[in-house]
Amino acid sequence: MQASDQTILVRPGPEHLPDYRAALRKGWSSNTTRDVSAEELASINSDADAFLMSMDDPSALAGDVKLADGTMVKRLPSLKRFIWDQGFCGIINLRWQNGTTELPPHCLGHVGYSIVPWKQRRGYATRALAEILPEARKIGLPFVDLSTDAENGPSQNVITANGGVLLREIQVPDAYAKSTGHLYRIHL
Repeated sequence: MQASDQTILVRPGPEHLPDYRAALRKGWSSNTTRDVSAEELASINSDADAFLMSMDDPSALAGDVKLADGTMVKRLPSLKRFIWDQGFCGIINLRWQNGTTELPPHCLGHVGYSIVPWKQRRGYATRALAEILPEARKIGLPFVDLSTDAENGPSQNVITANGGVLLREIQVPDAYAKSTGHLYRIHL
């Protein structure tokens, strides 16, 4: 079954949390470099409103971010959208620094996404990436950079289907488990 014409990006709201919680309980993580499912469940259970506010954070007010190695770094302005098709399919996020296209060394791209395993390879990531690109234009980015693991062919296909071109192989910072990756760029 492929992504339907009903696939949309939604700003996370209280009505979406039951499906999101269910995905987290199944062990899916919105973070592709470390499992944050338990942390996110605890955050939702502690203060669902604050959790939802952190999903749309263009002023980077939600506090520091923990990297895969436990290092804490300053949060970037960002927005997260749920990929929705008659239920939760995954998440896509856009992050940036105001006034520049540059990203700090720990941030491997402007856009990241993760699809729940039971809905992968149906076109959801490809469609979500296409839908987030206008948001990147609105904040003034002339392009977005995305990185993938060197062996992640499905993600590379998502990026190239949206006009991405391979820039180079990259050395991934020590905070991440992988040592090499591919850096792609999509011109807006």
